[in-house]
Amino acid sequence: MKDTLIHAISANGHIRVLTCTSTQLAEQARKQHDLWPTSAAALGRVLTITAILGSMLKTEKEKVTVQINGGGPIGTIMADGWANGDVRGFVGDPEIYLKYNDTGKLAVGTAVGKDGYLKVIKRMNMKNDFTGQVALVSGEIGEDFAYYFTISEQTPSAVSLGVLVDTDNSVMASGGILIQMMPEATEEDIKLAEAAVAKLRPVSELVKEGYDAKALAMMLFEDLEVLEEKPIQWHCDCSKQRFKAALTTLDRSELEKMLEEDHGCEVKCEYCNNKVQFTEEDLRTILEFKAACGK
Repeated sequence: MKDTLIHAISANGHIRVLTCTSTQLAEQARKQHDLWPTSAAALGRVLTITAILGSMLKTEKEKVTVQINGGGPIGTIMADGWANGDVRGFVGDPEIYLKYNDTGKLAVGTAVGKDGYLKVIKRMNMKNDFTGQVALVSGEIGEDFAYYFTISEQTPSAVSLGVLVDTDNSVMASGGILIQMMPEATEEDIKLAEAAVAKLRPVSELVKEGYDAKALAMMLFEDLEVLEEKPIQWHCDCSKQRFKAALTTLDRSELEKMLEEDHGCEVKCEYCNNKVQFTEEDLRTILEFKAACGK
């Protein structure tokens, strides 16, 4: 089943619903970073909600960045999302495998911690960039984002995120649901949404059973109108040219040291783990460029 995102709204326009399946996205992230189960579950959840946030952007040039650090062993989690469904991300420590003793489920909250923050940066243009930040509630990601939407964006919301990891460490199922009350929502609308949330089963279990994004949305409310349906996917736009531009910002002394001692350098993308080699000739070209620019 291809990863897909649905944007829908209730017939009266008072309740917005965004759902997605993200199994392939979460599995690709696991492969890129060689993630252990709890790290895979944590990053999978963050990538899923980042895909949902990205779908709310208006143009292809806009980008949303999510940053989470709760003081737990996993460290910082970061993800970027775009309107076209592209998502990428990483965790500070890819080798976390923790379970809750009482349930046996992956202990994402323990790995993330809750002594920290959740930050969302929407890069729309130079004048209208938006940054929202809240304290973490549980470190489980879903609850934290429900709090973020309600407090930072003044939109009462319910969020369900889930990632199932198989015994071979691969991602079996991953998905997400966001329910938001629009400004016109009545008390009756709120009760309807609360009832839908109360009977909601774990989204990862539903995806495992074969629910696609549309089925996830339609099981919540009977009168939904689908506004948009589109694919979401892992994609990192790193390239040798981008890394070259970054190397150009280094001091001449640093570049000369790389040239003399290492005869080149290797640059690794934090987001996708891909590595790019720069030869002696590459570094000399960069040094010549800096000299021509008087740097």
